[in-house]
Amino acid sequence: MDLKLSKEDQAFQEEVRSFLKENLTEDIRYNTALGGAVRSDPATGDKWARILGQKGWLAYTWPKEMGGPGWNSVQRYIFESECALAGTPLVNSMGFRMVGPIIHKFGTDEQKAEHLPRIARHELNWCQGYSEPGSGSDLASLQTQAKSDGDDYIVNGTKIWTTGAHYGDMCFCLVRTSNEGKKQEGISFLLIDMKAPGVTVQPIIMLSGDHDLNQVFFDDVRVPKSNRVGAENEGWTVAKYLLEFERGAVAYTPALKAGILDIRKIASMERNGMGGSLMEDDDFRRRLTNLEVEVISAEYTEKRFMSALSQGQNPGPKASMFKLMGSEIGQRLSELRMDAISYYAVPNEPETREPSSNKRFVGPEYAQAVTAKHLNGRASTIYAGSSEVQRTILSKQMLGL
Repeated sequence: MDLKLSKEDQAFQEEVRSFLKENLTEDIRYNTALGGAVRSDPATGDKWARILGQKGWLAYTWPKEMGGPGWNSVQRYIFESECALAGTPLVNSMGFRMVGPIIHKFGTDEQKAEHLPRIARHELNWCQGYSEPGSGSDLASLQTQAKSDGDDYIVNGTKIWTTGAHYGDMCFCLVRTSNEGKKQEGISFLLIDMKAPGVTVQPIIMLSGDHDLNQVFFDDVRVPKSNRVGAENEGWTVAKYLLEFERGAVAYTPALKAGILDIRKIASMERNGMGGSLMEDDDFRRRLTNLEVEVISAEYTEKRFMSALSQGQNPGPKASMFKLMGSEIGQRLSELRMDAISYYAVPNEPETREPSSNKRFVGPEYAQAVTAKHLNGRASTIYAGSSEVQRTILSKQMLGL
């Protein structure tokens, strides 16, 4: 595996840097830095997503036949790295990263024509209706019912931990259309209009004070059968394909590398209690170096994986390995960042992080969102399948245990 960038890749890297320099305005960058949730605030995220959509770079993982730029794995990695280092908004990627590939693989020609161009331009916000109260990580135990009624389904039930449902336009949702056979059978994949009568969204405020999650209730919601993706009762197959892309189609290490740089910056400004900077503290420097070694190791492993993807292979069970590494290393980085800001880790003032707020944080600007990101980051080893689930997948599908 050759890790050196070719002249063509170097030229592409410069193109990305020029685009970011021209379009990533100071207000977008500032509002992004204030965020503590898994996404930037909707206004900032949507603004950046539309900028990328106009450039044709939002759905950057898509091939040209889907309406994407057709980048290879190296170009995608360069783009993700430069965006992470520049501090671009964390946009709602449910459309282009998750439901888009599903519609492309399992959808009808009509569904592709209707949804793929709009996803690529970010004309709609999507949310995911998978988890349900009481189901935990056992997705197949879902109970939301979709009963046939002529050309429609009548949907009743509830979904929980639905990220972005409060501003979502469409929800891709797993529902039970049959109770026959194994619990993995009888599940179908529907696209549901979040403005349809009978859809109710209730907020779930996170520990940090951010509103990113919700519980969604469906009460006699009428959904056209033309909004079903894939065959009836075969939604489990669709769901498994989607989860591979949720867990493995994104490069984790660019954000981890940016996290290392952020901690170095903070430690250079924080004092060590002995008159010098925190970076001069032997114990802190050792902990940071150990984490940096972990990130470098993950980067090399991830690049081997990217090489396989460039040859047309699906993420498969290896996606679980990267989800596992990315979330767990990310949490350790978050813990060290909390230690670096010392007593400024105590106050968490969500109102100061609102883009339109005129309230001032009690500490330095670089510490303002650290606590919120740490608190919200505790969920990274739970969502998209907990670490325990990822280890089970790896042990069964890769090790044959």
